[in-house]
Amino acid sequence: QVQLVESGGGLVQPGGSLRLSCVASTSIFNINAMGWYRQAPGKERELVAAITRGGNANYADSVKGRFTVSRDSAKDTVLLQMNSLKPEDTAVYYCHVTGYYDSSHAVYDYWGQGTQVTVSS
Repeated sequence: QVQLVESGGGLVQPGGSLRLSCVASTSIFNINAMGWYRQAPGKERELVAAITRGGNANYADSVKGRFTVSRDSAKDTVLLQMNSLKPEDTAVYYCHVTGYYDSSHAVYDYWGQGTQVTVSS
């Protein structure tokens, strides 16, 4: 059973930075994309940033130019560098990995437990 373990969340002042890390408990094969979602109170979960197997990165418009997603394929790790944080970035951030199984080619989706990010003065 694959587990995704997130770290790096916390409380930061507006304009500050945080770096989120997500590490898989075991090797994951056939990954199509790794990334981060977030969910604020009373809102739906939304995509923040994702990076594909080929290295292409996608970002929500609200974080473009401030957040950077990266991955270490050898370690099944995905990072999210968050700069110039705003109060509206406050949310629980979830790591996500999607790919397919070798035998059936069925799609899998793995989620982390979430890490709280609070931006407040």
